Amino acid sequence: MDSPLFPLFADLKGRAVLVVGGGAVAERKTEALLRAGALPRVGAPALNPALRQLADAGRIQWLNGQFDPAWLDQAIWLVIAATDDIAVNHAVAEAAEARRLFVNVVDDAALSGFHVPAVAERGPLQIAISSGGGAPMVARHVRRQIEELFDQAWGQLAQLVSRKRGLIRERFPELAARRRFFDRLIDGPLLGLLRARQSIAAETQLLLDMGAEAPVHNGSVVLVGAGSGDPGLLTLNALRALNQADVILHDRLVSAEVLQLARRDADFIEVGKSAQGRSTAQEHIHALMLEHARAGKRVVRLKGGDAFVFGRGGEELQFLRAHGIAFEVVPGITAALACAAYAGIPLTHRDHAQQLRLVTAHCKDSLDTLDWPALAEPRQTLVFYMGVAALAQIRSHLLGAGLAPSTPFALIENGSRADQRVVSGQLRQLPEAAAQHQVKSPALLILGDVAALADELHWFGDAPLHATPTVSSLSAKTATPTLADAA
Repeated sequence: MDSPLFPLFADLKGRAVLVVGGGAVAERKTEALLRAGALPRVGAPALNPALRQLADAGRIQWLNGQFDPAWLDQAIWLVIAATDDIAVNHAVAEAAEARRLFVNVVDDAALSGFHVPAVAERGPLQIAISSGGGAPMVARHVRRQIEELFDQAWGQLAQLVSRKRGLIRERFPELAARRRFFDRLIDGPLLGLLRARQSIAAETQLLLDMGAEAPVHNGSVVLVGAGSGDPGLLTLNALRALNQADVILHDRLVSAEVLQLARRDADFIEVGKSAQGRSTAQEHIHALMLEHARAGKRVVRLKGGDAFVFGRGGEELQFLRAHGIAFEVVPGITAALACAAYAGIPLTHRDHAQQLRLVTAHCKDSLDTLDWPALAEPRQTLVFYMGVAALAQIRSHLLGAGLAPSTPFALIENGSRADQRVVSGQLRQLPEAAAQHQVKSPALLILGDVAALADELHWFGDAPLHATPTVSSLSAKTATPTLADAA
């Protein structure tokens, strides 16, 4: 096309639209017209079952027969040609053009007077994308990206602002002042309240914002779970938060691929912890969140896995609540779920495990407080977080509690990432196998009969590694591999 299309949203409520065709494409177009409140008239010698059901229910009018140009003389507002017959589509386009009616011929931009865009809908808010009819698949791809950025809260915002439009225009009669007000509204806490389904608080906030020319907002904190490393496992809400963040406080184990999805001009601050090497004290993380939020910034506290599974997320929210800082929580896929799935290990299985226990083993004190007899019970799966440096102690405790030395294990290093490795074997071999293959954190330990399925069901990365036959002695139960551990 030499010239761009003129964007237009048509109000078709109660208006007749002719759809020529009775197949699947005509069905999709008709359903879209019904959602817009139009009165579809579908002309075709036969209808597919879905269209026939709509006709029988009286929701559409069926014009039974071959296309007749006279169909266009019945107070029609728009025309859509949706047949697989090129000659019929041409005839529809010519008849509509002669009557100065806009016509859309599906998959034929040259014959179309208007194009149906790809649309991202959020309540009354509609975002339409068009490629001029030449590349509809590109437009659909762009729509998917837009849908990742705009959640349902935007539709709720549009409804709220629509209800208060008169009050807003009365409060800000000048266009420039009204624009400044809306800029502040978007940057303030209103969207967060709508996401949390606090509709009354959101309406109150809107009225408060209208009462001051330049209200001052504290910032906010979003606690985001970054998953185990594969950026494809992020939720849409996590992507939205990363793209809106002014400051991102991220753990050491958050992958570079995840960080690359964040807003480019955000301030990135690493606040990771490690059992060996440099660590950031939890109190300092609290202070950073408070400092940046009080400066009016949108802070994302980005944690590996899920913040509420051995991530101290609850402590951080308690701190924020005590200091009056607004917060949201975006869950992440915790390492137990992601690493097990990428290793082909079902955490529960009807034949092997009806119980799942998640255990943290990052220090000696935590090991001493565990109920080892309960952990040694049969028909369950144990998942140890942060336990690479304590494998010998874990083995010793479990054997002492009666767990069979032949119990299968799987050590998953860098689970879900490109460099994932899986080491499998039996409990009797655990620390020696880890040392032999130089397993390093981040690594997750899975114990139980389901761990043996890693050999059968692996699908991501290389097949599991195994301990050599010489690595099977129980005499080294107290030996501790000298491996780094993650907090």
